[in-house]
Amino acid sequence: MAKRKQSKTKTAKSSDGVPSSDGPTADPRTADPRTADTPRCDGHEHLGPVMQVDSEACERAAAIFRALGDPQRLRLLILLEAGERCVSELGSALDEPMPAISQRLRLLKSERIVRSRRDGKHVFYALADDHISRLVTNGVMHAMELNVH
Repeated sequence: MAKRKQSKTKTAKSSDGVPSSDGPTADPRTADPRTADTPRCDGHEHLGPVMQVDSEACERAAAIFRALGDPQRLRLLILLEAGERCVSELGSALDEPMPAISQRLRLLKSERIVRSRRDGKHVFYALADDHISRLVTNGVMHAMELNVH
């Protein structure tokens, strides 16, 4: 009976017995399916330790993005980008009733996206800070840039 010719290529294994993906001796057909999708690297190409992510800050940021996600609220913020405005000015500029504007502003204020100031019968609104201003400006500019490409 003829002997079967054995392949000269052997699958390299690490110390834990798991097939290694290093070098030309690794055979993807014999790779451990539990680790097949796990990226492997030797670490020399990493930038450094991975920063921990603050879960609470991410929750707050997500709430801000949800509030910014409504086109009508975003239009209000774009108007406030130019400076402080009262509710009646905003209603006139957007051709919407004051109760609708007030409701949107209330939500934006609850997320600390806008701040308010009362002067007699008028309540004036402005963007809360420069972070919000840059966020709104960058978002709108990015959206306009996408229309060009």
